[in-house]
Amino acid sequence: MSLKDKLHNLKEKYKGKKMAPAFNALHTFLYLPNETTHNGTHVKAADDLKRTMNTVILALVPCLIFGIFNAGYQHYLGLGEIEASNGFLGSTFWTFDNLIHGAWKVLPLVIVSYGVGLAVEFLFAVIKGHEVEEGYLVTGMLVPLIVPVDIPLWMLSVAVIFGVVIGKEVFGGTGMNILNPALTIRAFLFFAYPTWMSGDKVWVSEAVERDQLIAAGQNVDAISGETVLGYYAKAGQELTIAGTNGGTDIVTTYGDRAADLYSYSDMFWGLIPGSIGETSKFLIIFGALFLIFTKIGSWRIMLSTVIGALVMGLIFNGVVDAGIIGESSKFYGLMSVPFWQHLIIGSILFGAVYMATDPVTASQTNKGKWIYGFLIGFISIMIRVFNPAYPEGVFLAILLMNVFAPTIDHYVVQSNVKKRMKRLKVKTA
Repeated sequence: MSLKDKLHNLKEKYKGKKMAPAFNALHTFLYLPNETTHNGTHVKAADDLKRTMNTVILALVPCLIFGIFNAGYQHYLGLGEIEASNGFLGSTFWTFDNLIHGAWKVLPLVIVSYGVGLAVEFLFAVIKGHEVEEGYLVTGMLVPLIVPVDIPLWMLSVAVIFGVVIGKEVFGGTGMNILNPALTIRAFLFFAYPTWMSGDKVWVSEAVERDQLIAAGQNVDAISGETVLGYYAKAGQELTIAGTNGGTDIVTTYGDRAADLYSYSDMFWGLIPGSIGETSKFLIIFGALFLIFTKIGSWRIMLSTVIGALVMGLIFNGVVDAGIIGESSKFYGLMSVPFWQHLIIGSILFGAVYMATDPVTASQTNKGKWIYGFLIGFISIMIRVFNPAYPEGVFLAILLMNVFAPTIDHYVVQSNVKKRMKRLKVKTA
């Protein structure tokens, strides 16, 4: 008897009983179901939910693979054991050593994310007596991509439980949640364990561990893990770099150091420290085109988010050019960043493509999508500039707009109703 037949027999045997959702979920995960999804705000076509989720996961796989290699690359680069890669296809990036180290660090995060998240889903399905929903398939992949590489697994487990329960199950499950579950998990980590989500040590593998060893008196080299955003947030401040082999220390600024370390090419291709899957803008754009082509992701939300970010960046550049803000201001560094450069540093593009377009929590009307996306981009850059302690605001901006998305749709619909009523009155007058 085949596995498919065995699962089918188990489904029939336990039909109407507590364990039925668990066997149904395994059967649906492995084989094409006989019926499509019937309810939930994410339903837009005849595609079943699993196919929709799988399409998003396919779009995320390149970011995951690149993130694995980049985790190893940044680690060995920080140790000084390799030279900086000469571009995206450089000989020191796509190496076996980088793959092994990165996989050793990243794959446990993926396993914990899926293991804990799906366990909570199965538990709720059995207790509440409903089917296991495939909504966590995408969330489970997003979570390891939006966290630092060295985040402790137990912290991630606690955050996943919180995110699935509070971010989704209490609202009724997939299709009913108000907030994006993956961003709810990241927000929990940010507020509960801020030292593991920001700073200059968490973005490069084993930087925190070596810092602790040095504090304990061991003679090991430190690893700097400052992100490009972190450097720009402290652009005007003085930075002292220890000389090698007892040489003279170098005194510079954080802004100049960022320019020395990372070129625009590095920022675009993703050869920089950051959250595991968010650094390569090239692969994120590739994923965006795939989602638009398959009609899974909203191009209106993606484009309007980018426009909102560029407009806010232009406003800040105008403030600097007008002399309203001087170099002594703590906001000067990020305000003076060229407006277009905001798109290739930080996670604004990743948020625009994979988070803001969540079909459950985003605006549903076309005009609403433009407003919703624009405000996400606009607010993201505003938070980035005015919060130098944590210069990445896209996840807060998306969560905020998740809350206002129904209100935006309400007023868009009401506006359309009023316009049609006016046209009706004119015709009947």
